[in-house]
Amino acid sequence: MDPTHMLWSGWGDPGRAAPLPRPVTDVLGELLGVRPADGRPVELTAIEPPVCRLTSEAKEAVTRIVGAGHVLTDAESRVRHTRGKSTTDLLRIRAGAVGDAPDAVVMPADHDEVLAVLRACSRHQVAVVPFGGGTSVVGGLTPGTHGCFIALDLRAMNRLTALDTVSRTAALQPGLRGPEAEALLAGQGFTLGHFPQSYEWATIGGFAAARSSGQASAGYGRFDDMVTALRVATPEGTLDIGRAPRSAAGPDLRQLVLGSEGAFGVITSVTVRVHPAPETRAYEGWSFGSFAAGRDALRALAQNGRPPTVLRLSDETETMIGLADPGSLGTAPGPGTGCLAVVGYEGTAVEVSGHRTRTHTELREHGGVFLGEAPGEKWADGRFSAPYLRDALLDIGAFAETLETAAFWSDIPALYENVRTALTTALAGAGLPSVVMCHVSHVYPTGASLYFTVLSAQGDDPVAHWALAKRAAGEAILASGGTISHHHGVGSDHRDGYAQEIGPLGVAVLHAVKDRLDPSGILNPGILLPPAQSPPTGARR
Repeated sequence: MDPTHMLWSGWGDPGRAAPLPRPVTDVLGELLGVRPADGRPVELTAIEPPVCRLTSEAKEAVTRIVGAGHVLTDAESRVRHTRGKSTTDLLRIRAGAVGDAPDAVVMPADHDEVLAVLRACSRHQVAVVPFGGGTSVVGGLTPGTHGCFIALDLRAMNRLTALDTVSRTAALQPGLRGPEAEALLAGQGFTLGHFPQSYEWATIGGFAAARSSGQASAGYGRFDDMVTALRVATPEGTLDIGRAPRSAAGPDLRQLVLGSEGAFGVITSVTVRVHPAPETRAYEGWSFGSFAAGRDALRALAQNGRPPTVLRLSDETETMIGLADPGSLGTAPGPGTGCLAVVGYEGTAVEVSGHRTRTHTELREHGGVFLGEAPGEKWADGRFSAPYLRDALLDIGAFAETLETAAFWSDIPALYENVRTALTTALAGAGLPSVVMCHVSHVYPTGASLYFTVLSAQGDDPVAHWALAKRAAGEAILASGGTISHHHGVGSDHRDGYAQEIGPLGVAVLHAVKDRLDPSGILNPGILLPPAQSPPTGARR
């Protein structure tokens, strides 16, 4: 999938876009005051980015490294590399607002070229934004600079470079997209097992840089759990980190790079653990009378042994609306809807059979009602389609956005209520009634992740309205003991919340790391870290 074929004004494959069913648009009008609107984007050919600010000397330096054909300054390339795919990103680009487009798109072929480009950009004071699939939803591709910057597109670095079948590890280049990586591994009988909602477009490098978590995390773990080694290019040189499964040789520098979102360096190789490709996959649905009862059941599975590969629970609102299965939107919910849990199993036939038996016993003990395989299989069929639904909602004047967090099990009930209240109250203050849905998306023995979806009318200024609601939700998350981001990353949207989470000393430590690796401050400036505070008079840095 060539990234130039991704819908520039929305999500994914333009051929998969579909309008909302009429019953859905009618309900949105009645419930939320959504009125028919021509929300179609301007024509791509009508968008003109600002004049390229790359000096002739800087462009010549970069061109000598990667070749003239790999330095793009045309309008379409720059527009397609502008920002990410949050709803506010899409609203702005659909209106033709590209004032923060990169000045050029540079496509290196290997680690050495990345290293040389970073050094050249450091000399010429050109900021660098690493670009994989362009799927950030937290402002991770919008540098906090009004100066010249390039998008460093890693699409050409898309190979499986090594496979250790004895240790079960694979070295992957950062530009590989999820399906491409899976196809290469499947050809050797393996799987990575990482399937986030962005799977079809996001890249291996992006998974590592943002600490991604996939829908099968209960069985395979988060992406940062999978990483055994990294190679990183920085303006100051190369970091090769990770040489054993576990080590007591000081702090683990892999953890410093994972989640750093290009602020410390550009990941050029990721070595991950892999698994034999599963012989059998099975998905099923369960119903619980309440979200609290379902949470207790999921907690028991997470704490009492190995949980299923996939384990998700929708609250009453999400279940009623049918967001767990976007293809069912517009159809009436079944009797006694309750809360839908999706459970999935992967492995050999014997493993799956035994795992299902144990899981069924646990879920029934907690009041679960088995719904058969149909709900699970429908979820699996549509598991990557929700972002397309958002595009259709924007087309008719509705607003849809998501946010997520995680907390310890004891904090989850209050976190759930407080975030929902913060969102609905903030939007109501803007005159916008809303629907807030939630599901448990990832579970651990000690806690879980909550994933919220918010739906309202766009109102007169949807970007401003959402900024207020998102700020209120972030404050509620931190006050309730949650983390500002479980798997979407920090970017610029969560930067202030992250600083509050780790405290001033933590921020200072990370600035010290950035100063050593990126002394000119060219790497994704404004992302992850707030601007460094000036030291007091007489202080040393």
